[in-house]
Amino acid sequence: MKTFGLLIALVWLFSLNSNAQQSANTDKTAGQYDLYPKGKPAPAENFTGSVWVWPLVANDSVFHFVSGSVTFAPGARSHWHAHPAGQILYITGGTCYYQEKGGTIQVFHKGDVIKCPPNIDHWHGASPADTMTHIALNPNTQNGIVVWKQEVTDKEYRALKR
Repeated sequence: MKTFGLLIALVWLFSLNSNAQQSANTDKTAGQYDLYPKGKPAPAENFTGSVWVWPLVANDSVFHFVSGSVTFAPGARSHWHAHPAGQILYITGGTCYYQEKGGTIQVFHKGDVIKCPPNIDHWHGASPADTMTHIALNPNTQNGIVVWKQEVTDKEYRALKR
């Protein structure tokens, strides 16, 4: 009888996990950008265009770390900002534009990694023609996570040198 009860419990747990996975899959972008759901819209005061955030790791007092998957619609981008402890971006899909203040726009693709140095003003976003998704890793959050600055102008965004 105990074996039968254990079997029923395992079947029930499996069905819960399966239902959770199905509901997580309902709000994803198409194709290669569906590692995680799109998530909720990012704060419009810090981005131009449509951007969504799916939290991955919440900040806590043990690890001092926060992470999320961020999806940018074509042409969408962050405003200028800096991270007191730096940031690492893993591009998981699409074409990413990245620029540090005073530098030129750099182009990154799926599988590329960007190290944003501490306290360096920069922005990142999707190319005009392609959705882009990255996983943002923010370490040492006890030093601060992000300092938002001004909007990236259309002229700045279109300044890619070929």
